[in-house]
Amino acid sequence: MTHSRLTIFAGHYGSGKTNIAINYAIMLKKLHPNKRVVLADLDIVNPYFRSVDSEKTLKKAGVEIIVSLYANSGLEAPAMPSGILSVFDDKSCLAVLDVGGDDRGAYALGKYADHIQKNDVGILLVCNKFRPLSCEPKQVLTIKNEIETAANIRFTGIVNNSNLGKQTTPDDIISSEHYINEISKMCSLPLVFTCVMQPIINEFRGIPDMFALDMYEKEEWQIF
Repeated sequence: MTHSRLTIFAGHYGSGKTNIAINYAIMLKKLHPNKRVVLADLDIVNPYFRSVDSEKTLKKAGVEIIVSLYANSGLEAPAMPSGILSVFDDKSCLAVLDVGGDDRGAYALGKYADHIQKNDVGILLVCNKFRPLSCEPKQVLTIKNEIETAANIRFTGIVNNSNLGKQTTPDDIISSEHYINEISKMCSLPLVFTCVMQPIINEFRGIPDMFALDMYEKEEWQIF
């Protein structure tokens, strides 16, 4: 799997963008231990699970996290994180951006459209067959168009994150192949990778570009 200097994950609410962004940033740090790796949380909409909820995990892995001043404060303030410009200006770093769901969340990204276009960037649409409002390819096409218009960007690829959380089976992922291929055709975008939870990844054969995911949750929910 190749990666860009700047990788942006966007998509529908509940598609799993945040968990992918966390895993992806940690992967980049493992691949490039001597580089600065940054995860910027641009999700100013979702109060439930955000990248900042795994801040301890990210810092332990050596990943720098940039979040809004109001993250987890209970305030719905559309304040962008300080230091966000550094991920565009520092060409030596590898950066991952976690964007809020749908067009509402994408407006935050639009503020930086000019900076994004000047970088080596992968803008990835996260798709999940098992979410009610994105279970049909036509729904995903609508979501794609709304995000692109709001953020003034164009997606470069798609990610298949079809899953049912910890209950996901290999058959669930295999059944999503037709779904993701239809999206690829309709959107004229390549499939960049398919996400598979760590416990079942060894059960797969012949699926190209699999990306193994650990499941991250709010750290205060975890039992130690």
